[in-house]
Amino acid sequence: MLKAEHIRKTYNAGKKVALDDFSIHVPKGSIYGLLGPNGAGKTSFIRIINQITQADSGSVLINGQTLHPNHIKDIGYMPEERGLYKNMSVGDQILYFGELKGMSKNDALHEAKKWFEKLNIDQWWKKKLSELSKGMAQKIQFVVTVLHRPHLLILDEPFSGFDPVNANLIKDQIIELKNNGTTIILSTHRMESVEEMCDYVALINNSKKIIDGRVFDVREKFKKNIFGITLSEVNEAHLDTFKNKYNIVNISSENSLINFDLKNEGDQNSILSDLVQVGKVRSFQEKIPSMNEVFINAVSNHS
Repeated sequence: MLKAEHIRKTYNAGKKVALDDFSIHVPKGSIYGLLGPNGAGKTSFIRIINQITQADSGSVLINGQTLHPNHIKDIGYMPEERGLYKNMSVGDQILYFGELKGMSKNDALHEAKKWFEKLNIDQWWKKKLSELSKGMAQKIQFVVTVLHRPHLLILDEPFSGFDPVNANLIKDQIIELKNNGTTIILSTHRMESVEEMCDYVALINNSKKIIDGRVFDVREKFKKNIFGITLSEVNEAHLDTFKNKYNIVNISSENSLINFDLKNEGDQNSILSDLVQVGKVRSFQEKIPSMNEVFINAVSNHS
């Protein structure tokens, strides 16, 4: 859906580099996580896609075509700093932004009705934005973003300001959009959202892409061959023998269970064979790092 190749973007007459040889490919119909610490270059890239600013060099393609002003109607963008009018009624804003994206008034009304029912906000049409809570205003911003049925949806911290119930409601709507063919770029610091929702991810730090790929594959790259093990009915003598043979750490006991981590790059079947001599194996699972751990490790290694 979107292909960015060798993007470079600078500010202050080239003194500040925001993006340096940045390339990503966003598959059609996927949720693509765009991660990075503050100031890494995420917002600069999003602004380039939305044609708010231009890259110094490199190319951006939408469905194989060079980025063009006509693509704006195919893109929905929900910025982190929301952009609604506080003293304008919700209904008037919905229609105004729909028409800006080329919708007729009737089409905008039809889509708005559908979304207002989905999000349980029918009663807000005549209210001014200033009368709504932050979470309520967030829902309106979401509707404005998706109203024109964009093919590419860019969401910058979409869950900011939501309580857990409404965050889950919006998450479900985003996944439904993806299942219906919308391609989504998700910029967020909520790593649990990345693990739950994203198919692919790219991590930017200091203007450069440092890792990208399928979420599972990225997490796999950072694993350290550590296995979490829980045993019951342990033979203490055999456990001591096992300790002498393997590198185990974080030993604890609870309710007649022994828990520990084992670092090993050898054959897992051999480990299991030795474990059954020690006690009854309740769990044996390789520890794959969370996206939060990947984020911290990757940024630390490239700072």
